[in-house]
Amino acid sequence: MVSIFPTNAKRIDGELEIGGCRVSDIAARYGTPIFILDESDLKVRIGNWNSEFKVAFAQNSGQIYYAAKSFISVEVAKLINEAGIGVDVCTGGELAVVRAAKFPGERIEMHGNNKSEPEIAAAIDYRVGVIVLDSLQEIERVARIAHEKNRVQGVMLRLNPGVEAHTHEYIATAHEDVKFGFSISSGAAWDALLAVVKHESLQLLGAHCHIGSQIFAVDAFKASALRLIEFLARYKSEFGNELESLNIGGGVGIAYTESDKPMNAKEFLANVKEAINSESARAGIITPKISIEPGRALIGPSMVTLYTVGTTKEVQLKDGATRLYVSVDGGMSDNIRTSLYGAVYSAEIANRESNAKLRDCRIVGKHCETGDIVINSINLPSDIAPGDLIAVPATGAYGRSMASNYNHVPRPGVISVVNGTARTIIRSETEADLLALDVVEAPQRLSKESN
Repeated sequence: MVSIFPTNAKRIDGELEIGGCRVSDIAARYGTPIFILDESDLKVRIGNWNSEFKVAFAQNSGQIYYAAKSFISVEVAKLINEAGIGVDVCTGGELAVVRAAKFPGERIEMHGNNKSEPEIAAAIDYRVGVIVLDSLQEIERVARIAHEKNRVQGVMLRLNPGVEAHTHEYIATAHEDVKFGFSISSGAAWDALLAVVKHESLQLLGAHCHIGSQIFAVDAFKASALRLIEFLARYKSEFGNELESLNIGGGVGIAYTESDKPMNAKEFLANVKEAINSESARAGIITPKISIEPGRALIGPSMVTLYTVGTTKEVQLKDGATRLYVSVDGGMSDNIRTSLYGAVYSAEIANRESNAKLRDCRIVGKHCETGDIVINSINLPSDIAPGDLIAVPATGAYGRSMASNYNHVPRPGVISVVNGTARTIIRSETEADLLALDVVEAPQRLSKESN
């Protein structure tokens, strides 16, 4: 089995099996579309990153934070907690999930460019270890709420080092013209630092950046780390003491197709370590405690989406060629990345093997949009037909987490498979769930002054 599938995926009598469970049995029990999590694969990936992280940074390591935005559920939060790493949340909803899993507050980091006051208060009440500050107004809000609660809150500044990561524009986050963080080059970062240190209710721990997502080269990570270290050195020069922490974010890419060549944990961490150690020595500061935020690199390869083919349609193209459109029972409501970013995936017929001649296919969804495409172009056996099961690997990150109810399609659930057993960790929605939010309510006057 190619590496884009989870470790415990293999063919048995021609049929795909994941975690000891055949896909035909999964489809019969849970229906499709469905997300299938290889639980042991996820545990191994977390363990590998954690061990390589400790080797690379030894006693000077900060924390690995799993990026909850990639995918989070109560059961996944429990697995992360058992592995001993932290979790990064960016909304009150994500915080509510990890709280339900009884995740230790000190290993939680909270992000977000527009945290509401209730979200900030909830984070402080739960004693999260770090709140990453993203605007001058937020600095004042966190300081005030922490003061009102008689707390000293650990905070970091999200900084923009001005580094262009080679990725899609919408997921490149560290250049200047973005909504996140404080620019180093414009002086906004230093102004933010001065705004933080005047508050006794805030403890400035260090600097943070995140340069983007699905990045295959280490150069941008190294460049951003160097600029942040210069910022830490300036702090030492101005204040005489040192900020202890540096969070270089996440964004390490994964393989969606066999042609993708992502960095592994050891390669990525070794390169970052070398750059940080040498630059810290050059700048005359103690090497800071390093933290990172992998999400996609952990959960992405551990999950597969299973669809059922509903229809196939032969389409004549302008150049005289033909393409087979293969419609599945999901689409952009469970995987928006193809439409949003032009993301490229792979797929296989999962319920059987075929020796039929390969032909150009386009896998599309069931939604009322021309752009509802799962895979734009892929060679699949020409005998693909209604009722076949299609497996799309590497969908653990930003599949279920970005899912919608467009066209009032219920969102798929997530099952966890291991050693031939399966269990639901997020149930599939039903039409009753969709209707549950509809309300019949009598009109109410909002104020005495209303006419």
